Amino acid sequence: MKVIAAALCLLSLAWPLAARAEAPWADGRSAPEDLEVSLVTFGPGDDVPSWFGHTALVVEDRRLKEARLYNYGMFDFDKFARFALGRLEFWVGEAPVGATYRMYEWLDRDVRVQVLNLRPAAAAGLARALADNVRPQNRDYLYHHYNDNCSTRPRDKIDQAVGGQLRRALEAPGRYTLREHTRRYAAVSDPMSVLLDFLMNDEIDRPIRKWDEAFLPAELESQVRALSYVDETGATVPLVAREQVVYAAKHRAPVVAEPPRLAPWLAAFGVLLGALAVGLAVLGGTARKGTRVALGLLSAGHGLVFGLPGLVLALMWAITNHTVTFHNEHLFLANPFSFAALPLGVMLARGSERARRWLPRLWQGLSLLALLGVALKALPAFDQDTWRLTGLLLPSTLGMAMALWVDARREPALAPAPRV
Repeated sequence: MKVIAAALCLLSLAWPLAARAEAPWADGRSAPEDLEVSLVTFGPGDDVPSWFGHTALVVEDRRLKEARLYNYGMFDFDKFARFALGRLEFWVGEAPVGATYRMYEWLDRDVRVQVLNLRPAAAAGLARALADNVRPQNRDYLYHHYNDNCSTRPRDKIDQAVGGQLRRALEAPGRYTLREHTRRYAAVSDPMSVLLDFLMNDEIDRPIRKWDEAFLPAELESQVRALSYVDETGATVPLVAREQVVYAAKHRAPVVAEPPRLAPWLAAFGVLLGALAVGLAVLGGTARKGTRVALGLLSAGHGLVFGLPGLVLALMWAITNHTVTFHNEHLFLANPFSFAALPLGVMLARGSERARRWLPRLWQGLSLLALLGVALKALPAFDQDTWRLTGLLLPSTLGMAMALWVDARREPALAPAPRV
């Protein structure tokens, strides 16, 4: 609910400005030497979209005492259905500076300001570009979490202001892939980190440049801080003139510097699930009914926890424009067939003879599909980083298949009901 309240608050802040006259730097009232442009970095928040932080640009006319914040993260909740289908329509809006900072303080999110060291002509050009960008005919854009977002748009504007020198300075290889950066920021919730990992394909596993790492506001902040560039006079100057921490979050841990190593823990949990299933089948002894109930519930739980995301992933590939989910190798490990383990598991627990026949076949098929996914990793085209999920899902899938095979061989078919 807090993210909705914050979004509504941002909209309410933007609406009054929409009714006001244009910014003075848009209509020539501002003198270039009076303008100051700042990059503002907001720290991570509570909900998943805000885990990665946020960025804005502020333009201030020091003589006229007017300032506006330009926010490329505006979203219309009336278009949520189109958003879910992959049509991510965002827009840039203006908002009051002080009120915006106070809202982020209320959310207990960092607010850090970097005043850019731009010559008057460059500052005026950047200010005019932002004012032009918020016009109704120019403000909308198709959002992409990694390639075109609230941080990459300000990055591009700053790069234009310094004649492309920011981009040239950031052509070096990045220190992590997009997936590894995502894991760093999602480390606040291990289950959600695993789910995000599962849903995304090899687009986020390719080598990237430092320029691409600026999809993260904190990365852009550090890149701008590190840059010295040649201005219009030929002098080499730092891009940041001065910095200020407006607010420091009081109840948030810092983002981890390295991606968490969850793979060993996930593999151990996967082996434990598989061993539990086999143990239930082998050690069930004569308590066949209890074994069947336990295996049925374990199968149903697997179908719910792993099969449901597999079903969602398949639907996202089939009917949405979320390209980062397409051709996802995790479908070898969990897919709509995995979701079928949910109803069949419940049926087995209730004593269904049909489920007793079909569930072992389902798990055997899922095991073959998982093993095929591992074998295909030998081919260059199958380069997605799936090992974290493989360690979790392969042993648990093989364990379920073996357990149900053992149980089916040891337990005779249920006698047909007598005819009356």
